[in-house]
This record gives sequence, C-alpha cells and structure tokens, in this order.
Amino acid sequence: MHAPTDRSTDPPAPAPTAPTKRSGPTTASGPTTTAAAAAPAYRTDLDGLRGIAIALVACFHIWFGRVSGGVDVFLTLSGYFFIGSLVRHTVHAQSARIGFGETISPWPRLKRLLKRLLPALYTVLIAVAVLTALVVPQTRWLNIGREIFASALYYQNYYLAQNSQDYLAASSANSPLQHIWSMSMQGQFFVGALVVLLAVAGLIKLAGRRLPALTRPGVIRAIFAVIVAAVALASFAWAQYRLHIDQPFNYYDTRSRLWEPLVGGLLAIWMPAWRVAAWFRNTVTVVALALIATCGWWLDGVAQYPAALAWVPVGATLMVIWAGQVPAGQSLPAANRILAGRRAVWLGSLAYALYLIHWPLLIFYLTWRGTERATFAEGTVILVVSLGLSWLMKRYIEDPMRGGGRSALRYIRWPAHPRITYTAILTVALIALSAGTAGAIKAWDRHMSTVAVDTANLDPTSYPGARALLEGAPVPALDPQPTPLAVADDLPQTGPDGFMSDFAATEPAVGVYGDPDGAKTIALAGGSHAEMWIGALDAIGKANGFKILTYLKMGCPLTAEPDPTRLEGTPYPECRVWVDNVMAELARTRPDAVFTNSTRPDPAGPADHVPAGYVGIFDELTAQGIPVVGIRDIPWPHGPRGAINTPECLAAGGTARSCGTDRATALHPIDPAVDYAEGNPLFHRLDLSDGVCDADRCPAVVGNIIVYKDYHHLSATYVRTLTRELSRQLAAALPWAGPELP
Repeated sequence: MHAPTDRSTDPPAPAPTAPTKRSGPTTASGPTTTAAAAAPAYRTDLDGLRGIAIALVACFHIWFGRVSGGVDVFLTLSGYFFIGSLVRHTVHAQSARIGFGETISPWPRLKRLLKRLLPALYTVLIAVAVLTALVVPQTRWLNIGREIFASALYYQNYYLAQNSQDYLAASSANSPLQHIWSMSMQGQFFVGALVVLLAVAGLIKLAGRRLPALTRPGVIRAIFAVIVAAVALASFAWAQYRLHIDQPFNYYDTRSRLWEPLVGGLLAIWMPAWRVAAWFRNTVTVVALALIATCGWWLDGVAQYPAALAWVPVGATLMVIWAGQVPAGQSLPAANRILAGRRAVWLGSLAYALYLIHWPLLIFYLTWRGTERATFAEGTVILVVSLGLSWLMKRYIEDPMRGGGRSALRYIRWPAHPRITYTAILTVALIALSAGTAGAIKAWDRHMSTVAVDTANLDPTSYPGARALLEGAPVPALDPQPTPLAVADDLPQTGPDGFMSDFAATEPAVGVYGDPDGAKTIALAGGSHAEMWIGALDAIGKANGFKILTYLKMGCPLTAEPDPTRLEGTPYPECRVWVDNVMAELARTRPDAVFTNSTRPDPAGPADHVPAGYVGIFDELTAQGIPVVGIRDIPWPHGPRGAINTPECLAAGGTARSCGTDRATALHPIDPAVDYAEGNPLFHRLDLSDGVCDADRCPAVVGNIIVYKDYHHLSATYVRTLTRELSRQLAAALPWAGPELP
C-alpha cells in the first residue's frame, strides 16, 4: 500500500484499560461502586501483558515494519475489562437500591473515559499539528489536518478506510496519525457497548419487578452472554466475508473488529473454573506469550486481520487471562508472576502514552531524514525518546487529569488564588491550544479551497511541457505549473464527469468524448493509467471526427489474470467481474479500436514488461478482429529511497532532477511490446517515453510543467502537451484517426 513501508497501515492503539496502581478493582470505565459488585481481584499480570504488547507494537513498527499481535491483545483486554465492568454494574443494580436512572446512565463511565483518553490524545494532536508545519511539505498539510479532526472526534478508522479506497489519495500513506484508527475503533466500541448494555440493564431492572428470576446474577450473565456472543459471531462472520471482498476497508472497519473485544467480554462474563495443575496453567501462559510475541513474523496482519487468523493473538490473550484466574488460595503460575513483575507493569502503565507517541515520532523523523526506514541505532533512540516522553505525558498530563489520588500535582494550587489548581490550568491550556489548532486547520482548509488548477490557456511558448523534449522547444525561466499544491487536483476529465468507476463497481460507466457523432469509435479501457490519456485523445477525436467511449475503473487494467490484485497485493475480485463485463460489451459493440495499456513496471526486476494478463486480452480482442492500440506505460517515479511523490518532493525543496527517475531503472531501452506487435498485425504499439524522459533521466518538471500529480500518474496539464505526439503515433497506427495535429 504504501510509502514509506507497510508500517503505515499498522496497528491499533492500546485500550484504555485499568490503571496499574489502586487498592480496589477498576475497569476501563473506572472503579466499581462497591464491593457488592463482586469484582475479581486485581490482575497486575494483565498490566504486564499490556507492557509486553506495547513493546511488540513499538518494536515491530520502528525496527521491522510489520504488524505485531500487540494490538489484538489490547482489543481483547479492552472487552474483558469494559464488559466485565458493565455486567458487574448490572448485577449490583439489581441487588442494591439503585434507581432506574442511575442504572442506565452512561455519564459516570463516559466521564471517566473522557478524562482517561482525551488529555493525552489532544496533547499529541497539538504536537502533530506543530511538527507538521515544521517538518512536512505543504502538500500534505490538508490531509494531516483532516486526520487531526478525524482522530479528535474518533472516526479516524473510517477516514482512513475511505481514503484507502481512493486511488488518487496515495499521498496520505505516511500519515503520522495512521495509528489512531484503532483508538477510534475502540472509542466507538466503548460508546456502543455502553449504550446497548446499559439499555439491557435498564430493561432487566424494569422486567425484574414482575419476573424476579431475571434479577439473579446467573440469569443476568446469561442474558449478557447471549447478546455479546451473537454480536461477536456476526462481527466475525462479517470480517471473514469482507476479507476476500475489500480487505483494505475491512482492516479498519469497526464492524469487522468488534468480535475481538467482545470475546474478551465473554470471558469476563463466564470464566471457566476448571481446576487444573499449576504446571498446566504455566504451560498455557508460556505458549500464549510465545504466540503473541512471534505471530508478527509468520502472519501478515495487514492482509489477514481481523479475520480467522486474528484468533492467534486474540486466543493467546484469552489463554493468559484464563491461566492467571486461579482459584482462591492458589498462587499465580510462574509465567504470570513474571508478567506481574515491576518492569513489565511499569511499561504497561505507559502503554497508552507510548502508543500515542512512538508512531508520530517515527514518521516525523523519517520525513525529516528523507528516508524510509530507521536503522537499528536510530530506532533505539526513537524508542528511548518515546519512553521518556511517555513518562512525562503520564506524570504531568494523564495522571493529574484522571484524578483519584494518582498524582500529587492535582492538589497544587496557585497561592494567591486557591481555586486555580494545576489541573485547572492544564485544562484551560489544552482547550485553548486545541481550539487554536482547530482554527489553524480550518484556515488552511479554506486557503486550499482557493487553490485551483487553471492551466487550460497556458502560453505554449512559456510552458512548452513535453515539446521541450520532443521538439527542442525553448524553456524560459518560470515557476512550474500547476504549483505543487495544486497539481494533485490536476485530474483527467473523466473523474469529475463521473466516468471513473470506483473499487466496488462491477459494471462500466461509459463516457462519450471526442466527436459524439463520429463515424469511427475508439474504446478507451482500463485503469487510471489508461484514463490519463483522455485529455489528449479527446482533443484528437474532436479534430479528426471520431468518437471515444470510456470504460475505466480504479486500479483495474484490462487483464485476463484470473485473480487480479490491487497495488498493495490484496485480492480485487470486483476487477475480474468488471473486466469480464467490459469485454462482453466490447464484443457486442465492436469498436473500431481499443486503446489500453501495453506495459507495466516489472515486479521481478527493474524496468517494464508486458504482463501475461495483458497479452490474454490482446489475443481475445484481436481474435475477434478488433484492433488494439497498446500504449506503453509511463515511468513510475522512484529513487534509491523508494517511490517518489513528485508534488511532495518538489514542495520539500527538491528539483526537477532530484525528484526525477533514472530512465534505465524504469524503462527498457526498447518497448517490451515490440515482439508481440511484430507477431500480431492488429496490435499497434505506441511509445511516448521520449516525451517524458530524456536520454538518461525522467525529470519531475519538463518545459515548466510538473509531470506527475502524485506517485505515478501524469498531470492532466502535462498530458495535453503530449497531444501532438500522441496524434502523430495514433495516425500512423490507424490512418482514419489522422491526420496528426499541426
């Protein structure tokens, strides 16, 4: 999926579960009201498990660029603590003199959640906004600003899910807030569980007046277990189903993730009280910890979670919880005692702050250094700094704001004004800084709304574009157009017109361009790398009297490949169905030619190649007597550090050359489609590489026009400067499509 690495899609935030030090039982929602709620003895070994989990998350992020099982540990623990608290509250509400309103009121728990979560989160979001302005190119400010809002309002997971569906939003891949998606998912879970289960508690309270049997603890637990299990089963089935339909969205989807905390909640509702030997419990914990620690190496979480294989870390967490829930009088297994050790528990107490801090720190460091990976030494420093900042966050922000005797700072008062406390000052500061950050983001959003692409009438002598390479046109010293801030919106006209089908579509949306009354027809078919050429083809069609019909779908070239995938490698079955439907339509309408891509970057090595799936399409069309015009794909910008987002590179101070690509690493000296063209007279190859690259380099700016609008799509403005050369080559292949433009 993405630059800098697959880390950018990685894990969720630690659950805001119980604090590490207190005298009575506490849950994610806060302490239970009285001992009558029958909360289990506090489990410090689970705090240690959180410490292990956050260590895995941070280390896998920083050193290995993989998804660990740590996040799933947090999700499972969240459900165990939170649902367990709600069940105990319901049992207590039936046995004590607690009114109906108090039984169903979510505010006490919601207030504790807000005090637990928001101060640290908003502190990090403010810091991210400041560092973005200092470190990140302006081309990314708009997206990060919107992610700050999405994170603050707990819908970041769906913001990212929607953007992962947007084939044109590749520049968001390195977000310093990518990791907040899991906190958004957990926040949605907490609120949903709170509302639903407190409503159930209220119904039990009302019905219990006529049916006293409903108020028995065992019956209450059974009711909750049925509800939680039903939702968990539905969520798991949805996750498994969507795994093969739309995994990029599935990964972030709360509906797919719900089962993970819910099965933890089921264990809180019913804990098997099996009497087994201590050695067996110890073995269970050791095996479970081994699974949690290693599953990041042998499972690809990005491609496989939250479906069936997520049971590995989730099930292992349940095993640790069960193994440490020993009968009265029996000591903890040795492995659980190690988890309850001072260092592991201390690390667990920092889990929330450490999760919030380590990922932005890593991303800003990589952005500042202009690299994709941190070395082992750099990663170690990032971890140490993250730990130090997390300790400061917990001591000076989290604990004082949470209260409950966690911090002496809470009781510091301004001598002259006793009502002015440390927490009051901190609260005002956070509110003021958050409001200022929101205002600055909105101001930048308004500014960006005024930035528009206006290049339709550029003076060709001042902005020759591709003609500088193809015809040796002189290039005056002018700033390039569109600007780096605007070029991302320099789109082919088919997108705004509604003729670029999205990822979910299986039926083509056909657009009509060129001369609608033309006697001849070219079908432009494929993905966005075919779509790029519509601006030039439209002008050629109008000038030469032929019609262009478009059959376009995001990320879906015309291919005979049986199981196509997206760029990130996830299955793309909608593409297979869409291509079959397009091919049936082409066979029915029989256009005079089909215009599509003939090459693609070679995944097995440098330069480009003709994929076997493309050849299958060429064979099928030409066998029906339909000519194929295959245009060689453009170079995809890259350098020693990986893929290059051209606007970002230029906005960060790069030049046309430094943001460009060595031609030899992107293109073979000879078009790879030559051999196929020589053997099939109905296949006509086009190669406009010399209009994008010189003999050695494919620059980011040519003829005062920015060549690319993102990682691998030409700007619509630059495509228009290739119109004359495209017309010349097209007329040579299809004489009726000429004469070439003057």
